[in-house]
Formats: sequence, structure tokens, C-alpha cells
Amino acid sequence: MKGVNAVEELESFVVEVNSLEEARHIGSLRWSVEPSDVEIEVVDEGKRLFGLLGKKMRVSISRKLGRPEASPPQGSIPFLEELLGKMDLSIEPVMTDGDNIDLAGEDTGIVIGRNGETLKAVEFLTNLVLREKDPGRRIRIDSGGYKARRQDSIEKIALAAAREAQRKGRPIRLEPMTSWERRIVHMSLKERDDVSTGSVGSEPMRRVVVSPARKGSQGKA
Repeated sequence: MKGVNAVEELESFVVEVNSLEEARHIGSLRWSVEPSDVEIEVVDEGKRLFGLLGKKMRVSISRKLGRPEASPPQGSIPFLEELLGKMDLSIEPVMTDGDNIDLAGEDTGIVIGRNGETLKAVEFLTNLVLREKDPGRRIRIDSGGYKARRQDSIEKIALAAAREAQRKGRPIRLEPMTSWERRIVHMSLKERDDVSTGSVGSEPMRRVVVSPARKGSQGKA
């Protein structure tokens, strides 16, 4: 199981040709690939008479190339490969950019866990190891778009907590969250003047407290 970088770029050049078929042939010869692997974009159609005489068309010939846009956080991929292997999961860590890793494969449901607890633990352990090898750098780990769904859920939790704090007239303590999750709560309620937010506790049990009508008490993640 190896880490994969999912970022791609295009290698391209512009030429004058008589037909799209000629352009694909030129591209396939240049890169030693099949014509079907060459992408063609017409830049200038030219002027032709009955399809026979006139100015040639200008086209951009390109192909996709995989490339590492940013180096993976030092030691994160090997650690994840070892950890996921010991968990006996069919999961592959995929670099989506320099500070984000997606866990892709058949066992995404297992690696996410109930309410994202397993994914949260994997991210916490990975950053714990990373802290020793690459101080000051922090990565985010996702799996199958779970965090987008989680963000929507947290925003709803934040709004519900604000309503409850107003109704009961006392602070409401939320469940322990990661710094990313806590920031979502803070940002969701930032513009409201009827509640404030603050963070209490230590990692990994740090949580947000939503309090009624106390300005200037919004905390940091």
C-alpha cells in the first residue's frame, strides 16, 4: 500500500495542422502514446475553401502528467500505511495537497467510525508523530468526503446550541472536537450578538462552550 499524489498538470504545445487527425498523430509521436491519449483544442480554425485550400488551423496539443505539487508531511504517509495495515483495512492514503490526505478504499466506513471517532483518532495520532519530525506543520485527514458532511452537521449543532443557550440562559458545552471542528462552531456563530463561544479543556478532549449574550468572549480553536 503506497501513498498516491492525486495532483495533475498539463504538458502542451501549439502547432499548425491541416486536420485534427494530424494533430493527434503529432502528439502521439512526440510522447510515444496512443492518439486517444492526446487532447486537442482548436486555437484558430483558419480560412479554408471547400476544405482544400487556405490557412492551416492552429491547435493546442496536450496530455496530462502526474506530478507532486507539494511534498507530503515528513513521515505521515509511511506512518499511515503502517497504522492502516495493522488495522487490517483496505485503505490507501492519497495526497490531495501538501497538508491534506484522503483515505480511499473499500473500508472507508470503518476508518471513519461512529461520528468520525476513528478518523479523528487517526488524524490525532498522525499529527502527534508529525510534530516530532516536522514541527509547526499540521495535516488534515479525510475519507470519502466525510468532513464536508461533518461540517454541515456541526453547523446545525452550533445553531441548536445557540438556541438552547438562549432558551435556558446558561452556557452549553458541546462534545469534544478537533480544532477544525471547533473553528466551524466559532465561525458559524461569529456574527451573532446574542451568544458567544469559547473553547475549554485540553486535547483531545477540548470542546466549545456556547454562552448567552456575553460579547467579547469568543474563544480561539
